[in-house]
Amino acid sequence: MLDLASFMVLALVLGFKHSYGSDHLIAVSNILRKVDSIKSSVKLGFSWAVGHMLTAALIAITLFIFKESFLHTILPNFERIVGVMLIVLGVLSFRDFFRFHSHKHSHGIIVHAHPHVHLKTKQDKKHFHAHMFGIGIVHGLASNGELLLLLASSLAVTSLGGLLLGISIFSLGVVLGMVVFAIAFSYPLVKVQSEKINKFISCGTGLTSIVYGILILSALV
Repeated sequence: MLDLASFMVLALVLGFKHSYGSDHLIAVSNILRKVDSIKSSVKLGFSWAVGHMLTAALIAITLFIFKESFLHTILPNFERIVGVMLIVLGVLSFRDFFRFHSHKHSHGIIVHAHPHVHLKTKQDKKHFHAHMFGIGIVHGLASNGELLLLLASSLAVTSLGGLLLGISIFSLGVVLGMVVFAIAFSYPLVKVQSEKINKFISCGTGLTSIVYGILILSALV
């Protein structure tokens, strides 16, 4: 049995690694491509992680209490929801691909253009945070049951308190992983204002999302 320090380190590493699941990165990329600042990107990544944590905890606790429960027959349906969600996000990215236009801004005597879709108003930002939160909830439902059950059993966690500690540290790893990805993905888009690059990213995230969503659905048939 691992000591507490090793338990916490492993849970953190597993959470960080889990945030880089292919379906996670593809889905959030469809939203992150719209940001106009690193700060917005980090906040959106955090919104995704919060939604992910809520349903991850719910699934893990349910599995811990009921062991072989009804969730084992329901969890595959959540995977189908992820597949459909990815396809929808991809279609929306393609829609934006045809709607790109540049806005010129002046800072003193310097005039430059921002060619991507901005989070312009507080209402826009609230909508995108809600979208990321919802995406996180779906991902938490679909992809955490087996991983957190493994975390509980392999570390010989025998109490709900021990499991909650594992979930908390695991979730912190998920947050850190997604924030790092959000910064890395958005930094070039924010610093290099290019309509061609942003249209390419929009098309790329859309196509990847649709294809991956179809692959998920076909694998579950």
